[in-house]
Amino acid sequence: MCEERELSHTCPCHCSHVISLTNSPKMSSRRITAEEALSQILNWDSDVEEEISETEDISETEDNVIADPDCQFSYDEEDSEDESAVVPPTNENQGMQQSSSTEGTWASKDGNIKWSTAPHQSRGRLSSSNVIKMTPGPTRFAVTRVDEIQSAFQLFISPPIERIILEMTNLEGRRVFQEKWKPLDQTDLHAYIGVLLLAGVYRSKGEATASLWNEENGRPIFRATMSLETFHMISRVIRFDNRDTRAGRRERDKLAAIRDVWDKWVEILPLLYNPGPHVTVDERLVPFRGRCPFRQYMPNKPAKYGIKIWAACDAKSSYAWNMQVYTGKLPGGTSEKNQGMRVVLEMSEGLQGHNITCDNFFTSYRLGDELQKRKLTMLGTVRRNKPELPSEILKMQGRPLHSSIFAFTEKATVVSYCPKRNKNVLVMSTMHTDASLSTREDMKPQMILDYNSTKGGVDNLDKVTATYSCQRKTARWPLVIFYNIVDVSAYNAYVLWTEINQLWNAGKLYRRRLFLEELGKALVTPKIQTRARPARSPAAAAVIEKVKLRSPNQPAASSNPTSPNQHPVDTGEKKRKRCQVCPSREDSKTSTSCVKCKNYICRKHTVTFCPSCGEH
Repeated sequence: MCEERELSHTCPCHCSHVISLTNSPKMSSRRITAEEALSQILNWDSDVEEEISETEDISETEDNVIADPDCQFSYDEEDSEDESAVVPPTNENQGMQQSSSTEGTWASKDGNIKWSTAPHQSRGRLSSSNVIKMTPGPTRFAVTRVDEIQSAFQLFISPPIERIILEMTNLEGRRVFQEKWKPLDQTDLHAYIGVLLLAGVYRSKGEATASLWNEENGRPIFRATMSLETFHMISRVIRFDNRDTRAGRRERDKLAAIRDVWDKWVEILPLLYNPGPHVTVDERLVPFRGRCPFRQYMPNKPAKYGIKIWAACDAKSSYAWNMQVYTGKLPGGTSEKNQGMRVVLEMSEGLQGHNITCDNFFTSYRLGDELQKRKLTMLGTVRRNKPELPSEILKMQGRPLHSSIFAFTEKATVVSYCPKRNKNVLVMSTMHTDASLSTREDMKPQMILDYNSTKGGVDNLDKVTATYSCQRKTARWPLVIFYNIVDVSAYNAYVLWTEINQLWNAGKLYRRRLFLEELGKALVTPKIQTRARPARSPAAAAVIEKVKLRSPNQPAASSNPTSPNQHPVDTGEKKRKRCQVCPSREDSKTSTSCVKCKNYICRKHTVTFCPSCGEH
């Protein structure tokens, strides 16, 4: 016999999701098989939207996109099909509630759906579309392998991905620099990624790379890790595929230059974290203004130009669970039909019992129907021109302020809310079955409050990755995608680490900055320890000396701040003060001080001695 129990789970929208746990000998054996399959997939050791406000007009086009050899307008390609889209007729005729208690039916604009003015009777039993069969949070595979900060990050940038990058980068390095090129190893790659992360921590996204290595104004840890010339050489030749065979692959795949790395990375994302009851599907725009065959123009995005990525994120933690790069129109230049529905169905593949929150580019009656077949629900704003909506729900004449009109079918509920005069907001849901209103002064429907609380998963991911982004200026779009992979991997690793170690730096508002700083230092420490040539800068030399004096088995950064035997890497930074030799009117600031009198002196007044002369 199989013992089954259900645990109720409370989510932000106050709906009842259930997590189903099954204990049986068969299930136990399946879990062991899943663990083994997960290890084989990762191949570790193998050699081979803004909140709805009174001023928002949901009917406006959201992210319009231009056809150009190098730039495409990201327009809503499914709109051209909306008016002619045929929704299969149903006999479930369906509902709508106004302020009055009168009941009736309304026909949709295409005549295929009948909406009822009253909600259908509740069945009393929770729908299978709200039963989650996975425990939200880090998976067992992730929990057993995360013992320090660096290990959490390397679950995403896995050994198979590193092997591809190292092999292709060394191939390109030998072609460009010939005998001058020194082959990279795993330590070099980790140091390069660590330098990128540290540059993001210090908010140096728009700062010239040379200033990071500057002896007076830069950060000593950069000079201690590698020279500026080495960093530029790696950035120039880093590759993710064989350029000799790229032409043939690019004819059938625009993402050929980084396809292998991207697919292996996306394959890992859902294996390490189970999302909560609500998942947000939306688009991201990675800023880029260089040449790219699928660069998009989105006037409503801050960057306006860039690479468009579809993303599915946990609504609460913003963990990136699935991603897909939009590579433009189909071969032949034809517009894709029903693109929004296709994207949501592909992004939610593998989910069951969750609610999908999306904006009006994706939401449609057909999408809700398809998701229900997969035991998923849908919640999102909907456009006024959808043929499945009744014309009566769109009328605004004589509508009182803050009034709500509901319409129901067996499968979906639609509400028209009037936030201000002659304006209405339309929201469609397959999760809500009643006409409940909030007790707030504006009397917003519960559907809209739930949408506002769960729609920000992808937008929050954009915000947090942009805050400490490792992006550097480049003209190569594959490198832009790689930088984005590093940013998202670092954030996902932070989510895993903080959920597994909930007491780590608890109460601090800058936990993520501390995480990224420790991660960056942990990645560069092995390179510093094996550095043969001493650094010329006194501050960088001090960093190298302190790192080398530490025990080889001691971690570079303390994962547990209460441990007395672990110390973070000292970056050698000092407080900058005015040079005490220069006139005060010059206001010359420096971090270098005399070893004897401790007076601050700028580079102009610094005298260099060799070690033997310095002793005298």
